[in-house]
Amino acid sequence: MRNLVYYVAVSLDGYIAGPGGEYDFYPHDPDMLSVINGETPEFVPTFVREQVGMPVGEPNKRFDTVLMGRGSYEPGLAVGATNPYAHLTQYVVSSTLSQADYPEVTIVDGDPLELVRKLKQDEGADIWLCGGGTLAAALLGEIDEMIIKSYPVVAGGGISAFTGEFSPTLFVPTRRVEFGTGAQATWFRRA
Repeated sequence: MRNLVYYVAVSLDGYIAGPGGEYDFYPHDPDMLSVINGETPEFVPTFVREQVGMPVGEPNKRFDTVLMGRGSYEPGLAVGATNPYAHLTQYVVSSTLSQADYPEVTIVDGDPLELVRKLKQDEGADIWLCGGGTLAAALLGEIDEMIIKSYPVVAGGGISAFTGEFSPTLFVPTRRVEFGTGAQATWFRRA
C-alpha cells in the first residue's frame, strides 16, 4: 500500500507560512536542501530544477503523486507555473479553481479523504502531501509519515502546520539530522 507523507517546513511555533502565505522568513540552509533534495528530488518543482543545478529529467526516487491545497499551489501560479510538479501526478484540492483553467493538474473539489483512500489502494509509489495546514488536518488520519524541516525562527502567527479540530495523534521520530544553521530535518512514522 502507498504511504501518504506530509513534507513541510515549520517555524519553532508551528507555522508553515505567515498570515499572507509568505515563507521567505525561513533561513536558507543549502546543506539541508542538499540532503533532502538528494534523497527526494521529487520535492523540487520542475520549473526551478535547472536553477538549483538539478537536471529537469532527474528521476523520481520515492513519490509519483503530489497532493496540495490551493494555498500551496498558488506560489507557483504567482510565477506562471500552472504545472509546478510536472514530474508527478498532481492533485489540487480547491472548491474555487476550475479544471478547465488548469488542465495540467487535477482539481479536486470533493472530499480529499475519499481521494487519498482511493489513491492508497491504487498501484504506484508514495503520495506527497505538500500542504497546507487545513488539508493536512483533514487528512491527519491518513498520514503515515511526516518529514518536518524545522527552522530556528519564531513566526508569531500565520498558517499552522495543522489547522483543524483537536485530535492528538502520536508519531515516532525515526531519523533526525541537524544542520549548521540550527535547522533540523526529522522523519516521523505514525505510532
